[in-house]
Amino acid sequence: MDPNSDLKPMTMESEPLTVTCVARARIPTTTGPDIFLHLYANNRDSKEHLAIVFGENIRSRTLFRRRPGETQQDRMVRGAYVGKLFPGRTVADRDEHLGLELQFGDDGDLVVDEHTWHDQKTLVRIHSECYTGETAWSARCDCGEQFDRAGKLMAMDREGDIIGGQGRGVIVYLRQEGRGIGLGEKLKAYNLQDLGADTVQANLLLKHPADGRDFSMGRAILMDLGIEQVRLLTNNPDKIEQIEDPPYLHCVERVPMVPLSWTHDEEGIHSSEVEGYLRTKVERMGHLLQKPLQLHVHD
Repeated sequence: MDPNSDLKPMTMESEPLTVTCVARARIPTTTGPDIFLHLYANNRDSKEHLAIVFGENIRSRTLFRRRPGETQQDRMVRGAYVGKLFPGRTVADRDEHLGLELQFGDDGDLVVDEHTWHDQKTLVRIHSECYTGETAWSARCDCGEQFDRAGKLMAMDREGDIIGGQGRGVIVYLRQEGRGIGLGEKLKAYNLQDLGADTVQANLLLKHPADGRDFSMGRAILMDLGIEQVRLLTNNPDKIEQIEDPPYLHCVERVPMVPLSWTHDEEGIHSSEVEGYLRTKVERMGHLLQKPLQLHVHD
C-alpha cells in the first residue's frame, strides 16, 4: 500500500460507512458566538473530517454515548459534557449552573429530550476543504467566501437556543480538496487553467473525474448529530441528492449561495478567474446560479 495514501485497507468492499466523533471543544470566535468543533474518525479513510456546530444542544450520539470504564473527567476532556465547562467542575453529565442534566438509556446511549436539538429544520453547509480559497486568499474560486457566509448566517440563527448568545447550524467540513483530487493535483490543474483549460477540462486532462467528491461522509455526520431536516446552503444539485436518506435525513429547503460580487459591487471576489470558475459551474456542472453570466454559445 502507498504509505502516502489516505485510504485505509477495507476488510469488505460492502462494509457500511460508520463515523465516530472522537473529540469536541468549544471555540470562542472573533466574529460571533461560540462554536463547538467536532472531530470525526471513520472506517473509509484516515482523514480528520470535522463538524463546526453552532449550538450547544446539537449533540453527537457517538461522542456522548457512555463508554465502559470512563470517568466523568474523561468525558469532560473529550468534550462529552452538557452546558459549559468551568474551573472546578467535576461532573460532565450535569451542569448545575445552567440546570441541565443528560439522561442515558441502559445501553449507554444519550436519551433525546427537550434539551437536545431534535427534529428541527437545521441550517447546514456541507463544505469541501479548499486550502487556496480559505487560507491563501485565492481569487480563483469562491470557496472561502461561501465558508465565511455560512458561518455568518448560522451565527444569526438563534431560535430555540437554551443557553443564549449562540447561533444555530452545522458546517460539515470534508477533507476532499480540489473536488476530490488533492492539493498537489489541484495545483497542476491551476497551471492547466492558466494554459486555457476550464476547471472541468483541467481535471479531465489530469485523468481525474470532473468532480470526484463523495458527500456520504457529510450525510453520516449529520445523522450522528441527530439532524433530520436540512436547510442546505448550496448551489450544487448533486450535493442535495447525495445527502437525501429518507426517512432519516431530508433536505427540506435549498438556501442559495449567491456570490457577493453579484449583489454588492464593493464586496466579494472580483477576478476573471472566479468569473470563469462560476461560468463553468453553470455551463458544465449544472449548478443552480441565477445571474445571467456571459455564457459561451455551443454550436
